[in-house]
Amino acid sequence: MKARISALMDGELASREAAGPLDALKSEGEARDAWRTFHLIGDAMRDTHLLSAGIAAHVAARLAQEPTVIAPGRVAPARLRPRWQMLSAAASVAAVALVGWVAFGPQESGPQVAVAPKQDVVATETAQVAPPDQANDYLYAHQGYSPRNSLQGVAPYVRTVSGKAVARKQ
Repeated sequence: MKARISALMDGELASREAAGPLDALKSEGEARDAWRTFHLIGDAMRDTHLLSAGIAAHVAARLAQEPTVIAPGRVAPARLRPRWQMLSAAASVAAVALVGWVAFGPQESGPQVAVAPKQDVVATETAQVAPPDQANDYLYAHQGYSPRNSLQGVAPYVRTVSGKAVARKQ
């Protein structure tokens, strides 16, 4: 049993294994004496200064002399609370009310806007202007700076290669 008490003190026992030594320590006897001896040995090894003899009995006697307090202490009346606490609480309630009023309050319709009569829409065509011959060379030389280049993968190269070859005038 002493080995298991020592292991319990060192934290080496699992919770289910600690039940036996703890039950043995509940009663006065050899297990409790071993517990005290092991703690005394540990205190001596750690160079812990011991308290005076019979300190536990002395503290217990002093506690027995203390009066028992059954009622809680007196609570300060509300009128003694600082004024700023009440003002901050009122400001918080006002802020919540304002937000609720704005979010869920009655919605007024805006001023009525007169709508212009519908007119016939004339179809227009977009002009298609061919880029100059030097545009392909310029775009090819600067395609690395294009912000779309990383998003399109191989597409910029495909457009450059698939363009029409224009015979250069000499």
